Amino acid sequence: MFEFVSDVLNLKQMGAVDQAGNPLSSSESVGSSLPSMMPDVANETTPQTGGKLDRVGMSGVELVLRLRDASGEIFRTPARADAAVSLDDENVKGIHMSRLFLSLNQRLADAELSLPLVNGILKDFVQTHQDMSANSFLTLSYEHSLKRPALLSDHAGWRAYPIKIHSAYRDGVFQHQMQVRLTYSSACPCSAALSRQLIQQAFEKAFGERSEISHDEVFQWLGTQEAILAVPHSQRSHADVLVGLDGELEDFPIESLIDYLEHVIATPVQTAVKREDEQEFARLNGANLMFCEDAARKVKAALEQYEGVQDFRVEINHLESLHPHDAAAVATRS
Repeated sequence: MFEFVSDVLNLKQMGAVDQAGNPLSSSESVGSSLPSMMPDVANETTPQTGGKLDRVGMSGVELVLRLRDASGEIFRTPARADAAVSLDDENVKGIHMSRLFLSLNQRLADAELSLPLVNGILKDFVQTHQDMSANSFLTLSYEHSLKRPALLSDHAGWRAYPIKIHSAYRDGVFQHQMQVRLTYSSACPCSAALSRQLIQQAFEKAFGERSEISHDEVFQWLGTQEAILAVPHSQRSHADVLVGLDGELEDFPIESLIDYLEHVIATPVQTAVKREDEQEFARLNGANLMFCEDAARKVKAALEQYEGVQDFRVEINHLESLHPHDAAAVATRS
C-alpha cells in the first residue's frame, strides 16, 4: 500500500511514462483511466420489485431556523427536519435525496420561517422530482424558547416549548399543522374536597364544645399545622395540542397560541420563583381545580374560538402523584 502511494507521488513529480519509458501526455496519464461519468444507480437501474410508495425521503436532518420573537427580533434556533416525496412511478428505483437536502439548506439559510416559505420548499421537492412524484411532505421539529416573567416578583426565566410543524403538498393543495406541548399543574378536585372535609373535622374537634369563638382564635388556629392537616394532591401535566391552520395565514401563530392557551389553563409551570410567586401559584391551583376532563374541555372550548384554526386534536395527560399511572383525555373539534 505504501509503495503504491509512493509510486503515485513519483508519477506526479516526474511525469508519467509508458512501458518503453517514454513520457505520456496528460490525456494518456493515470487519471485518464477513470470513467468520465459517475454511476447513477437510482436513474440507471430499475427496482427488482416495483410498486408505488407513499413517502420516501430523509428524517432527522439537522438545520437552523430563523424566527421572529414578539419584540420583532430575529433569532436562530437549531431544528430537525423530516423531508419526503411520494414515489408514484413504480418503475423508478429511488428518489434524489440530495435535492431535498439542498432545497432545505438554500431556502432556510437566510429566510424567516413562514407559511409561504414552507410552501416554496414543498413545491421545490415536487419540481425536482416531477417525473416521479406528485406529493411532498415536510416536518420541522424544534424547541421554541420564551422568556416568562414570575407571577409576582420582578424575576423571569426561560421556558422551552416543543414544537412540530407538519406540512404537505397533496394534489396541488398545501396543508399545515402545528403541534405544541404545554406543561402545567393540575390539582385534583376530589382530593381538594376530601382535604376540606378533614379541615372541617379538625375545626369541630378543636372548637365544637364551645359556644363562642373569637375571630383572633380562629385566625390563629388556621395558621397551625393542626388546622391544615391535609392538602389536595397536584401533578405536572401535559397538553399536547395539534391544530390545522388556515392556508391564508402568513405566519405560524406559535407564540400567540402558547400565550392564549396558557392563559386559559391558568396554571402553567413557572421559571423563577420566590415565596410570593409560590404562594400565588398555590392560589391559582386552588382556584383552578381540574380533572383531565376539565382541562380537555377548557382547551377545546378555547380552540373553537381561536381564529385561524380549522381543526384540532388535544391530548391531555395528568402525570398522577396518587397513582403509578396517568389520567388522560382526548378532544377534537366538534
